[in-house]
Amino acid sequence: MGITNNDRLIVAVLVRQFIFSVVRVSGSSMYPNLYSNERILLLKQKKIKRFSVVVFNAYNVAPGQEKNTEFVKRVIAVPGDTLKYTANGKLYINGKLYSQSFISQKQRESGTVDAVKGSFSLVSDAQRMGWRRSKKVPKNCYFVMGDNRKVSYDSRYWGFVPKSKIEGVVRVPFWHSKKKIVNEY
Repeated sequence: MGITNNDRLIVAVLVRQFIFSVVRVSGSSMYPNLYSNERILLLKQKKIKRFSVVVFNAYNVAPGQEKNTEFVKRVIAVPGDTLKYTANGKLYINGKLYSQSFISQKQRESGTVDAVKGSFSLVSDAQRMGWRRSKKVPKNCYFVMGDNRKVSYDSRYWGFVPKSKIEGVVRVPFWHSKKKIVNEY
């Protein structure tokens, strides 16, 4: 008795549901590191770290999104982190300066702070946008931003992403020109 087509189908469904799947990037919020219509690998069991690129279900997270709308963003701050972003593009997490080498200096300055009219912190963003006020990223939540900060609709506008909404961590193939920038975290 060999492996049947039903067995293969069950294995394929289980792998896709619990281990990995292929998803398509839609939009330019992760440009220049990921492109619209590009296919990426989603690892569902990979640990989420600061600066990981993740896919999450944006329904009931980002206002105006329909069911099963997936966003691709970079995790900037993890549970327990404080965050401060200066008008000249410097990112401080828990008081430590981070270089953000995955985006250009221009994106760090104009793209990030122009969208929110200057520097910001978790407290100032919460006050400005009217979402849950917190000095730290809450337990089981993440603060995310797109790499193309000027156009990205992200945590600066609607707050934190619950861990339960994150579908997995993004990986790109070894031949991808930005593999280190995407896969390193």
